Amino acid sequence: MRNEGYRALGMRRLAAAIGYAPNSIYNAVGDLDQVVLRVNARTLARLHTALSAVIDPERAARDNALALADAYLVFVAADPRVWSLLFEHLVAPDQPFPDWYAAALAEPVMLVDTVLAPLIVPADERRRAVAALWAALHGLASLSTSRKLAVLTPDPPQDLARLLVGRFLG
Repeated sequence: MRNEGYRALGMRRLAAAIGYAPNSIYNAVGDLDQVVLRVNARTLARLHTALSAVIDPERAARDNALALADAYLVFVAADPRVWSLLFEHLVAPDQPFPDWYAAALAEPVMLVDTVLAPLIVPADERRRAVAALWAALHGLASLSTSRKLAVLTPDPPQDLARLLVGRFLG
């Protein structure tokens, strides 16, 4: 994944890389979708740790939100191909996400929710704001890691993320 990206991922290559037979992985974890979901859950746990590290309870909520945006972009830039697996991999439309995966995704999202709570009091509005900011930062990170952001603007992604969050929060 880190060297060649999502398109290079396959059960046989994975098995060869870790010294197991493909059937062993199928028996222990499941199909490739399950393997990817487990890798993504680990990535989300790492993201949660990175985001948690920048929150300062003594700092204003708006400043913590800006720090989260900065930390998100740093996290993505440090391991863009593994991060992209979160969004490139599609499970079958009729296959629900496992509860453990939903819980893994909820961890970093709840950090953002907690930081925004003093700024956006109604819980439903805050939930939508978290989703909107998350999606917008994802788009910015995607454009940045694919080097397509430079086609739109010479501004660094960190500056654009701070502009986005700052304007959004007022």
